[in-house]
Amino acid sequence: MKVLVIGSGAREHALCRSLSLDPSVDSLYCAPGNAGIAEIAELRQVDAMNAAAVADLAADLAADLVVVGPEGPLVAGCADAVRARGIACFGPSGTAARLEGSKAFAKEVMAAAGVPTARSYVCTTPEEADAALDAFGPPYVVKDDGLAAGKGVVVTDDLAVAREHAASCERVVIEEFLDGPEVSLFAITDGTTSVALQPAQDFKRVGDDDAGPNTGGMGAYSPLTWAPEGLVDQLTETVVTPTIDEMRRRGTPFSGVLFVGLALTSRGPRVIEFNCRFGDPETQVVLARLRTPLASVLHASAVGRLADLEPLRWRDGAAVTVVVAAANYPATPRTGDPVGGLADAASVPDAYVLHAGTRRAEDGSVLSSGGRVLSVTATGDTLATARDRAYEAVARIELDGSHYRTDIAARAVKGEIAV
Repeated sequence: MKVLVIGSGAREHALCRSLSLDPSVDSLYCAPGNAGIAEIAELRQVDAMNAAAVADLAADLAADLVVVGPEGPLVAGCADAVRARGIACFGPSGTAARLEGSKAFAKEVMAAAGVPTARSYVCTTPEEADAALDAFGPPYVVKDDGLAAGKGVVVTDDLAVAREHAASCERVVIEEFLDGPEVSLFAITDGTTSVALQPAQDFKRVGDDDAGPNTGGMGAYSPLTWAPEGLVDQLTETVVTPTIDEMRRRGTPFSGVLFVGLALTSRGPRVIEFNCRFGDPETQVVLARLRTPLASVLHASAVGRLADLEPLRWRDGAAVTVVVAAANYPATPRTGDPVGGLADAASVPDAYVLHAGTRRAEDGSVLSSGGRVLSVTATGDTLATARDRAYEAVARIELDGSHYRTDIAARAVKGEIAV
């Protein structure tokens, strides 16, 4: 099978890594890719936001399957253009991708499907925003309605900060704060049948103990040993299936991966957000534990044959990912710094490095080119072992001014998380 992956982040590196280990994949391409992906896939240059160019590339390569990683190209209709050329594509249509492209639309779908979520208001004026903030009180949750690369959400006790963020957005969703631990769940779907993967927990804020602004994600771990028994089945029944059914009822069936971010509140699970693609950094830890060959799962979704797929198989043990970020991230990151210690980090048992914001210099060295530069992923028989290995590998990375959280999975290891 010839597979083309669209994207250039750690998520796409994780996807390519899993696909490269799949015996059914004999040719693997990535566009545009990064310095790490170049070691396992043949890179091609393409503007991922140009749907026609992506479709042309897929046709030129005679790809059997195209996997669109980022949300931007999906919302722009990249999957539609590929499918119009008769090529199987993993990812929702541009219309269905509105589940991530517009938080207001996602709320509308959840209401119609009876999916439990936070109470909210959609606001387009400062007066409406003030009324909504006053109605809910602190902590204030203010979300840019459109795509914001995981950084469009502000959660704060400071009314002035909440107002400032609302004013900076053309349209915002202001909602009640949800208590309880957060969970990320990926559900692979072909528009009718859905298959849930094992859940993960990620860490959105930049600093330890959830300090500082939101980011695209600073780390993750899986499995969630503290989660209630039967949680995945419950979420499939109350969230995933009703949402997929509602999208099909609207004439815009959703195929690909539905990423459900939710909180296990004192009133039960409540959806925080939907994404239309694999989430970063949760993808890294979930795929690290998936034993079933990935290409077969993605292809079954793309061609509407998920019902024929055998039950997914999982590796025992746990996985932890820690993100290494550039100086000044999540503000304007410093780029162009040499990245060293990669081979040394990868020599830690059961640990490996996934590239995100990197590029190869003319002399062959690796330079930083984005805010989240690397993800270090490790597995182990226990969560504690996986965590120790991940941080041992992170300590070997050399990147001037870089920073990372030191508390990824720490509370879970200590047994401090309770629903």
